[in-house]
Amino acid sequence: MRTAEKLTFKLVRRGSPHSRYDWLNIDCEDARVGRVRCAIDDQTLTICSINIFPEFERHGYARATIEMFKKEFDIIIADRVRYKAIGFWEKMGFIDQGDGSFVYGVSLTLESMKRGEVRHSPNTGQVSKRMEAF
Repeated sequence: MRTAEKLTFKLVRRGSPHSRYDWLNIDCEDARVGRVRCAIDDQTLTICSINIFPEFERHGYARATIEMFKKEFDIIIADRVRYKAIGFWEKMGFIDQGDGSFVYGVSLTLESMKRGEVRHSPNTGQVSKRMEAF
């Protein structure tokens, strides 16, 4: 039986002629169980989509993938989250930014995440902190 503990990941960096995104293949033993379309900029990860293939859903693969990301990146942004997926991101500890994105940050305070200080550019994955007074 395949379990989330046996996941392996293979990063395909952007720059190939076919994509402007980084891709992360999610494998479990001898099967590809999903893919993540993302942008990696230093210690910030912007997730554009995470897809677990239908025959592998409900085995904890998405949760295990996000937990791995939390260990590797300081800031993680789930960009343009679908309505059906909001509960997943909230359970994973991400905070709604009010613009369709959810953020998790080791180096961010909960208060700054709630105020929406983290902004990103969906096409480039670049992140900036809003400098306005609150």
